[in-house]
Formats: sequence, C-alpha cells, structure tokens
Amino acid sequence: MQRVLTQQDDGRTGGDEEVRGGSVVKNGATGGDKAEKDSMMMELTRLVQNLVKESSWWERRGVDCSILAAAFLCLPLAFLLLRSSQLLWLSMGVLLMGVAHAVITVKGTHLASHGALSESQAWGKFWAIFFIEICGSFSAQAGVQGHIKMHHAHTNIIGLGDSSVWKVPSLSRTVYLFVAPLAVPVITPLVALAQVKGRSLALLVRTVVNITLGLYSQYWLLTNISGFRSMHSALLCMLVCRAMFSVPFIHVNIFQHIGLPMFSSTCRPKRIHQMTHGVLNLPRNLLLDWTFGHSLINCHVEHHLFPFLSDNMCLKVKPLVSRYLAEKQLPYQEERYLSRLHLFFHKYQELMVFAPPITELVGVQ
Repeated sequence: MQRVLTQQDDGRTGGDEEVRGGSVVKNGATGGDKAEKDSMMMELTRLVQNLVKESSWWERRGVDCSILAAAFLCLPLAFLLLRSSQLLWLSMGVLLMGVAHAVITVKGTHLASHGALSESQAWGKFWAIFFIEICGSFSAQAGVQGHIKMHHAHTNIIGLGDSSVWKVPSLSRTVYLFVAPLAVPVITPLVALAQVKGRSLALLVRTVVNITLGLYSQYWLLTNISGFRSMHSALLCMLVCRAMFSVPFIHVNIFQHIGLPMFSSTCRPKRIHQMTHGVLNLPRNLLLDWTFGHSLINCHVEHHLFPFLSDNMCLKVKPLVSRYLAEKQLPYQEERYLSRLHLFFHKYQELMVFAPPITELVGVQ
C-alpha cells in the first residue's frame, strides 16, 4: 500500500487523503487545525531558540568541530600504521582511516552543507567546498541544492524530496542492501561530474580540481608515507577505507524516510505535520552517532524540524522536542536499526521497486 497524505494550506476545509488500493479516504481537517499547527511550530521554534541562546559556543559548535578535528588528527597515525607489514597493525591502520573518513565525509559534509560549522557565511561556504568536494568527492553546489533546497524543503513530497541518495529498483534486495553500497566511492565522483555538466566553466573546473585534489592526496600519501609500492594496492586500500561505512550509510538514507507517509506536491501539509509524519529517528548507536552524527541517527526528527542546529545541539534539544510533540499528540517516530532492516528486506518490492519514481537526486543526505 502506498500511502499519500495531503493537506490543504488555504483557509478552506481540507483533508488528508490516504490511497488504499485505488480508493481514496478523506479525513476532515478545518482551517482552525491549520492555524493551530502554525502556532505549534512557532511555539516550538521559540522554545528551541531560547535553549540555543542559553547554550555556550562549545555546545553549539565546539563539540562537533572537536570531533572533526580528532578525525583529521587520526589520519597521520593511520598512514603510519599502514606502513607495517604485520597484519594486525595494517588492519588497525585501515580501520582507523575508514572511521576517520566516515566522520569527515558524512558528519563533516552534512554539517558543512547546513552551514553548521561556522556563523560566518564566508567560512560556511569554504567549509562546504572543502568537506563536500575535496573530502567527499561530490559537487558542493549540487550537494547543497539537493539536500537543503530539495530534501529538506520537500521532505517526503512525491516527485521532489522523497528519494534516498541511491535508489536502484532494478537491483535485487540483497545486492542493493549489502553489495551495491560498496560501489558508492566510485559512483560518487561520477555522479558529481554529471551534476555539474552544463553549468558554468568555472564551477566545472573547480569541482574537477577539488575532487581530483582530494583523491590524489590520499593516493600520494599512501604511496609516499605508507609505502604502497603498486598503484593497484594503493587504490584498493582507498576503496576499502572509503567503502567501510557505505552499507550503513545507504541504510540510514532509506530507513528514515522511505516507507513513511508521503505527501502530494499540490496540497502540502504544514511543516510540523510534514516533518513529524515523514521523518524517523534511529536509536542511539555508539559507532554511528560519532561517525555520522546525531542529526543523521537518533535526532533526525529534530534535525528536519531545525536543520540549522549542529549534531550536539540536536541532541540537547531532543528531550524538549519529544516532550512537546507528545504534549501536542503529534507523532515522534523512532524504530530500531535492525527492525527497519528487517522491514526493508522483506518489503523491498513495495518500498523500493514500486515506490514513486525519483525526479530529483538528493546529493547529501
């Protein structure tokens, strides 16, 4: 069953539509309900803004900047460990580099795309280019356009913001969920080049130069610092490190939106209704919380309601948001990682193959 919720945004009586096997069931909603939802979002926003104002710089940005800095500081040790001929130390080097790469390219690119690393717009743009293009091998412009202007603005709106980063209905469920994600490091720069095709020459040159710089820097360090003697061994190490968290990355992308209520593009719901129905939190996970960030794991609802907040601030406002939504009898959706994996594995056809088609790529989830 494909569920589609719509809600009128004008002052007239509207309703929610739920499509069930071709029939449409309408649930009445008055103009007063719309005004109440508007006031609820404004009230919640004021509560969150007050909490942010009371928080220190360390809470607002410092914690997350420190985690990113720690990831970069781990890289020299990782390159040195990769010099070892002993399997244990070599494996430790690969693991350390893989974790650091995930922190930088997932948590870093996500925060940078939202400008959450600095209050300065100039520095915000610099960090977006640095993390998304040099570190993440993607186009900063396409990433911000796809994530901020499409995914966040049109979350679970059919044909606009309803897609995950990768959605390939032709693949079987086992291949899509556990094998195909390993190709993400190779596919990402190719998709980036396709996204900037037809754009200005300056943007094209900048994107190509930055992506090449990021990839070649790691290759050069592996051959000159870690002592890899062949090109193939260095490239294989790069692929292993970059693909280490690709499987959970794809899982997180699809688990938190697909399968939840989706909305019509012509009759959009109010923001608080859209985000509370179309976004899901995963429970706290020590590894993924630190590598992907709270806003992508256990605070995704908070992140979609207040995308300007850093990971640490999302975690801080989480009790306030969950309590407020409970008081207003709005959904606050949370489900276990393994439970979602079980759902997608057994309902892959319904959720991923027969789902509404993608019309826009969401560059950075």
